[in-house]
Amino acid sequence: MSSSPQAPPHAAPTDADTRPSLTVLSGFWPAATFAVARTLLAADESLLLVRHDLARIRDGVVRRVVRSAAGIVEDERIALRHGCVSCTLREDVLPTIARLARTRPGRDLVLMLPEVVEPEAVAAACAHCLVDGKPITDLVRVDSYVTVLDAEHLLDGLASTDDLTTLGIQAAEDDHRALADVVVRQVEYADTLVLWGQSRDGAFDISRLSVLLRRIAPWATHLRVDGDLVDAGALTRQLRHTRRHRPGTPGILARGLQGYALGAHEPDPDCGVVSAVFRARRPFHPQRLHDVLEDVNAEVIRSRGHLWLASQPDTVVAWEFAGGGLAMGSLGHWLVSLPEDRWEHVDDQRRIAAALDWDPYYGDRHQHLVFIGVDIDPVELHRTLAGCLLTDAELADGEDAWRTYPDPFAGCFPLGAEEPTDTDDTDTEGAPPA
Repeated sequence: MSSSPQAPPHAAPTDADTRPSLTVLSGFWPAATFAVARTLLAADESLLLVRHDLARIRDGVVRRVVRSAAGIVEDERIALRHGCVSCTLREDVLPTIARLARTRPGRDLVLMLPEVVEPEAVAAACAHCLVDGKPITDLVRVDSYVTVLDAEHLLDGLASTDDLTTLGIQAAEDDHRALADVVVRQVEYADTLVLWGQSRDGAFDISRLSVLLRRIAPWATHLRVDGDLVDAGALTRQLRHTRRHRPGTPGILARGLQGYALGAHEPDPDCGVVSAVFRARRPFHPQRLHDVLEDVNAEVIRSRGHLWLASQPDTVVAWEFAGGGLAMGSLGHWLVSLPEDRWEHVDDQRRIAAALDWDPYYGDRHQHLVFIGVDIDPVELHRTLAGCLLTDAELADGEDAWRTYPDPFAGCFPLGAEEPTDTDDTDTEGAPPA
């Protein structure tokens, strides 16, 4: 699931809200995530922690454990008809949350996700999957999405080129995600990030990791916990009843199109970390861009955004890089290429953002890319990308000539007959390798 959740009107929190609060914990390193969960349990005897073990999910078996500070409340094995994360969310996770909210009123809940589950999948399930004919938000208030990062292993995870299948921890038979992709998506969707534990490389490395996380997710609240001596009460106040979750915030690939910041432009190194934003109106020449794909991501930990190609001027092209691999895919049409009677299929926020930034010649088409890494040269990066834009002479040739350019990306970004309502549903299959 990669769709962006939309808040139902009745889900807005109020001071009179009596629904139990749900805090969602994610993280690729379960020891660190469970340490945070135990800390929250220690501070509140009424709190319930829900965990699902997916170790045997491909056999159709999931173990569900519910515990409180006093001990295990439930420990049950569940048989699923289909061995996949989406089925688990739909068939057991959400029904369990709903049941606990009904049968144990007044007790808040913490849902600890398995390490390979991305929080955005849970948010989409909460928004779109019904339990007994009703949305889960009728029964619980989703308070916050918290991602816990293990300071000792974070940088290795972000730099890893392994995929989940190679590691034997894929969530389904067709799960081909890379480890680094999972980690960055857990970071980017969270409204709260906890950097837990110590780095084997000392205080400077902790500072560098903190800066890196702030550059990857500048919109989140950032907390640092050393793990050796934790104030359970203080951590609870920082993580629970914060009401930080904003259900209407789109997924990372749709944020730029909907007018949200994709990243901060911080070209001066801080602990060696640089974040560079590249924006332009002109289209990229397809061959020149293809030729520099490897160079522009050579020292990058994470890059993301969207762009347009002169040879495919109707298409919003998504760009995602993590763990040594670049994925590019279609995010649908630029509005300027759609008849106005089809704009009704596009999210309201997307239309507002386009109107505010409309150009008489280019319409809503533009380049918006963010590059984050250690010791990268933002000036050289900008120079390289700017060199891929069309020249004045090429611009003067016009759109009919652009469509005839030799295009290594030809056929990679198909457009459907209708514009999807969810602009974060990205097809990244078929893009040429970097």
